[in-house]
Amino acid sequence: MIAKRNSAEEAVARVKDGMTVGLGSGSTSRYAIEKLGEMVSDGLKIRAVATSRKTEALARELFIPVVDPSTLDSIDIAIDGADEVDQKGNLIKGGGGSLLREKAIAFASKSFHVIVDDSKLVVTLGARRLPVEIIPFAAGLTLKHIRGLGGDPILRKANSEMFITDNGNLIADCQFEVIADPAWLDIKLKMIPGVVETGLFSNKIVTSIFVGYATGETKVISISP
Repeated sequence: MIAKRNSAEEAVARVKDGMTVGLGSGSTSRYAIEKLGEMVSDGLKIRAVATSRKTEALARELFIPVVDPSTLDSIDIAIDGADEVDQKGNLIKGGGGSLLREKAIAFASKSFHVIVDDSKLVVTLGARRLPVEIIPFAAGLTLKHIRGLGGDPILRKANSEMFITDNGNLIADCQFEVIADPAWLDIKLKMIPGVVETGLFSNKIVTSIFVGYATGETKVISISP
């Protein structure tokens, strides 16, 4: 899709020689990784950290050097997609199930650029289900507590089997009618024993949002300096 590709390639233009780059997961991030692969082939020297096993495999196929993030002090730039973006720049992520690693890399990066097409823009988060990563132990009790916060959680499945994250956990896709205060909900969910991480990404870690349109236009929304 031209909108996704354009937003991805506009963000990748921020990558410079010598940078350590956080690579996101998902269909829009794939465009960014493919573009980076072309740039590496043309002589760009970078190293990358991947937010999922699929992303790491793709990066290696394109000869992008991948390093273990635990060996790093910081990451220069991270580029990743989102499932929803509200008017303040808060995000819902985790449609691909990599939300924990994606948030760890985004939080550790000096700048975090979000790449989306205009269909992901919403007034208030909550139209899509919110992915929440939970441990398998006592999962039923964890889901009960999520319901207590007003959510309707469904354990994600893939090919009729329970979906398992790269971290060995489960994903509960939770429907909340409206997420008017993402920061509050993020805190409340993570206070539940059994919840590892949520797909709510605060605008405080977002640097800019690249929004692609079917017309070929890309708009850049700056969130933080």
